[in-house]
Amino acid sequence: MNDSLETEGPAEAAPAQGAPTEAVTPLIRGIAVLRELTEADGTLSLSALERATGLARSTVDRITATLSRMGYVRVDGRDVHLTPRLMELGNAYLSALRLPALLSARADALADELDESVSLAVADRDGIRFIHQATRRRAMSLSFRIGDLLPAERTAPGPLFASEWTDADWQRWRDRRASDPRDFSFPAVPPRTYRPDAKENEDFVRRAEEAAANGWALDDQLIEPGLVAVSVPVRSPRADDGKGNRGRVACVASVVSHTSRHTAHNLRTTLLPKLRAAVTEMERDLHSTPPPEPGAPPANLALWTGASKQKLGREFIESLARGLTVLTAFGEGRPELTLTEVAKATGLARATARRALITYEHLDLVTRTGDRTFALTPRVLSLGFPPLSRTTLPEIAQPHLSDLTSRIHESTSVAVLADSGEEIQYTARVATGRVMSVNITVGTRLPAYATALGRVLLADAPAPSPPLGPLRPLTPHTITDAQTLEKALTSVRSQGYALVNEELEEGLRSLAVPIRDRSGQVVAALNTAMHASRHTLRECVTDLLPALLVTATRIESDLHTAGRFTHVPLT
Repeated sequence: MNDSLETEGPAEAAPAQGAPTEAVTPLIRGIAVLRELTEADGTLSLSALERATGLARSTVDRITATLSRMGYVRVDGRDVHLTPRLMELGNAYLSALRLPALLSARADALADELDESVSLAVADRDGIRFIHQATRRRAMSLSFRIGDLLPAERTAPGPLFASEWTDADWQRWRDRRASDPRDFSFPAVPPRTYRPDAKENEDFVRRAEEAAANGWALDDQLIEPGLVAVSVPVRSPRADDGKGNRGRVACVASVVSHTSRHTAHNLRTTLLPKLRAAVTEMERDLHSTPPPEPGAPPANLALWTGASKQKLGREFIESLARGLTVLTAFGEGRPELTLTEVAKATGLARATARRALITYEHLDLVTRTGDRTFALTPRVLSLGFPPLSRTTLPEIAQPHLSDLTSRIHESTSVAVLADSGEEIQYTARVATGRVMSVNITVGTRLPAYATALGRVLLADAPAPSPPLGPLRPLTPHTITDAQTLEKALTSVRSQGYALVNEELEEGLRSLAVPIRDRSGQVVAALNTAMHASRHTLRECVTDLLPALLVTATRIESDLHTAGRFTHVPLT
């Protein structure tokens, strides 16, 4: 079967200006909306999207309705917000790439050893894009995010990638420098205050030559004053010529610091040897790790888009939804796919998959890796990943809490176990509009043993160390005996929820369920609390518990997507 992209029929819609004849215009427009939202840090009003994209308001409304149905955006009044589920597109690229999964532990260990930030970056045409960050927590710290794009000439990794550029690559870089002299197309870096001159171009050429000769490169405050970095290439295990020569640069590892801690010269003399040693271990991991077995791609996507079209009618742009599903066909063990494999993975017709791939080639989101195979490019990370990579658990939970509160008409909260292990701390909350309601604010701490939230968290925790303090009687109903409390925690573990009746405060009844991370560990708890007169204990289980479990599952789904290649703070 032929897996090339020859024309087989008319396009679904008239192509956008400059696009191939068979490109899918609704898909191009949808990608434009996602990119504008990304550059706006994840949120724009509908009218601002209309202005930024140049699309008609009715078109913007239909695109956002489709993206909302897919779970990629949330429309709140007149504002559109990116949601964590959109990160599945970037996750598809990162899992297909494999480098973050194989090398991030080494980068994290080096950051701990040096007490400096360590990053991994890949080449994206004439720029670099971060795929992993191990950042130190300081008042003066880095703000780069996974997926951020930087101009090659203003970074330490750039010269290392440029050492492998072809004449066409260098010409593309010069054209970009001429058309965007102040780097406005790179929103992750401060724009230049002046236009670069010929000498700066020559300096970068020289830096690339030196990087090729030395095997490392420096950034001495090229992005902004005070920021310094040293970089070393991590090379692919595949040799280029079969004669034992080292492979091409797969990614670049960098140690990044501030001039208050290290000069560029000091980075080279003090930290470069340790960075090189870590890179040697990274390359050993790349050589020794066998390729993964192909995982199962998402199922029934074509059926889902068809059902959504039936439900929403004209407001659902099926060609946009189906086009976006093509990106999720790639993943771990599926880094390169033929057209037939893409169609099979998504359940789409070959003609539909082919038009999507044509469109993505035009947008630089997909590249040909052979006569019949295709792969995702780092540019997929430009679809929402940078702003979403800094998402916290409270931010993930908040819209789900709002939806839950509107359905059960009771206040809802998320809490985590405090460092002491004896208290819970509220991190997200939505109150219901009642005359008599539970008055708790984000940041409030309460004793874990006397709350439903606390018991869910304690039930999954190892034996308290140090042990829980004295179990004080807060009401006549409070459990104050350690053995009785342990029996209650055992019950919570077996039934999957905690129901606490008037133990924290008389008249207060609370029901809580766990929120688990990708490993299955309970990292937070979700609850609803109300006056005891509003729901009997039985009603809490029969009427409220199912809604809490559904909401916890939705929060977990977003948490698992967001946490696949990033660290999601719990507070």
